Amino acid sequence: MNGGALLWAALAWAVFLVAHLALTGRWWFWLLPSLLPPVLFVVVPLLLLAPAWAAGDAAAAAVAGGALLLGARQSGLVPGALVRRAGGAPGGGGVRVVAWNTQHWCQATDPDPFYAFLRELDADVYLLQEYHHDRFDGTYGLIDDERRLRASFPGHEIVIARGLVTMSRLPVAAVVETAARRTLRVDLEVPGGRGVLSTFNVHVPVQLRLISPLGAEFYRAVRVRAGDRAREYEGLARDVAGCPHPALIAGDFNTTAAIGDARRVRRLGTDAVPVTGRFWPRSWQARPGMRWWRLDWALTTPGAAVHGYRFRDPQGLSDHSVQELSVSLTGADRRARSGHHPRRQQEGD
Repeated sequence: MNGGALLWAALAWAVFLVAHLALTGRWWFWLLPSLLPPVLFVVVPLLLLAPAWAAGDAAAAAVAGGALLLGARQSGLVPGALVRRAGGAPGGGGVRVVAWNTQHWCQATDPDPFYAFLRELDADVYLLQEYHHDRFDGTYGLIDDERRLRASFPGHEIVIARGLVTMSRLPVAAVVETAARRTLRVDLEVPGGRGVLSTFNVHVPVQLRLISPLGAEFYRAVRVRAGDRAREYEGLARDVAGCPHPALIAGDFNTTAAIGDARRVRRLGTDAVPVTGRFWPRSWQARPGMRWWRLDWALTTPGAAVHGYRFRDPQGLSDHSVQELSVSLTGADRRARSGHHPRRQQEGD
């Protein structure tokens, strides 16, 4: 590629990047360009910068370098993971939490290995998404596997609602209604009288339907789902802001670092991903050679901290990796300061 071509390529990428930063999270249509693998926001300018530098093309190198700096936050790379290491939980023990999108609850797999894998995870708290079956028309079918769940996890309290399952060995203090319609909040009593940990089990709607992009229905669905996602994030922000306890917010956000909604995610709390120690954390697709994205997040609010965090291979049972975390409370229960005591809901509320 000659000098002129390098400059034009760098300018083209810079124009796309500026449009992306201006439009992502603000215009429904830009959900589609935002689906690019986030790492390309670093790879593309590097591929332009190296030959421009070697050729002594200062203009192309400057444009490519500027695009690299401007787009780095979109890449999903976590430099802080190279220097931050997980620390031990106070008192030597944290709450072991699993957050996992089950990919339609063993719809395409044998239930026996699915349940064996869940038991093998041996978590104190499970935050499970997609407790339903896909009808492959943009809708989902209700399922009822509660009897098997309770038989398989007799030591856990189980809360099922909105296509989500939260299971806990810790006593359930309250099940709290949320403005976010694809979120299940369950408050748990942490052993030793340490206080209450609020868990937000989250599944933000996916951006599109897997139908032909040549028809109007494809774009109508994107627009509708963009609105659904905006309402879900707005509701979740209100729910977290109104929660008087330290909280863990975890699940499938269907949002990469390159999607504008990542700004909304980060405002919810402290992203735990540096604790993984991974410079390039990825959770989807959970298949060798296809892990280009992180869609699954775990965040904490003041008073809660993550001391261990990893993405675990789902053994072919889902397209999402399992999030395994160790969480502890680090401060006083905010309920005592606020005087707020949420009522316990019935599961059918």
